[in-house]
Amino acid sequence: MTSHRAFLSLAFVALTACTAGEALQGDGGALRDPSAVQSRQQLPSDAPPGTCWGKSVRPAVVESVTEQILVEPAELDTDGNVLRPAIYRTETQQQIVAERQDTWFETPCPDVLTEDFIASVQRALQARAIYQGHITGIMDARTRAAIRRYQEPQGLDSGILALETARQFGLIAVQRSS
Repeated sequence: MTSHRAFLSLAFVALTACTAGEALQGDGGALRDPSAVQSRQQLPSDAPPGTCWGKSVRPAVVESVTEQILVEPAELDTDGNVLRPAIYRTETQQQIVAERQDTWFETPCPDVLTEDFIASVQRALQARAIYQGHITGIMDARTRAAIRRYQEPQGLDSGILALETARQFGLIAVQRSS
């Protein structure tokens, strides 16, 4: 009976570890990243047919501004002494400092994101000392974080691989202007 319980406990731990490992693979990283949206269904209005897009969302920045507003001025005598101090009321208001910004960018479509392609992305990031993980060919949270670190200085704060980034890595052909 004791060995049976030990076996069940071990099986539960192994199953839990597998499930946790699966959560870090595939699109699991996208679920934890609120700005990670990649789709063929949700597209910008001017998207050419057959293209895939990602969207980076920068939330609005709201600031609380507190002001002291004079309700009644101080009452002074002829010598300038305060007979009655001024009365103020405090008002706090929310102000939008920066509007929400949605940035659409073209991405490689899912059929391009093969295990070999993702492994090449990981090697390109590793060559630039941005990715320190193993080359797995899996678009996991570590890979998405490295993609974000690479793209952020270029103005794209997203863990979704932009088509332009893939071109910079030499993984997708650069289109020539005709």
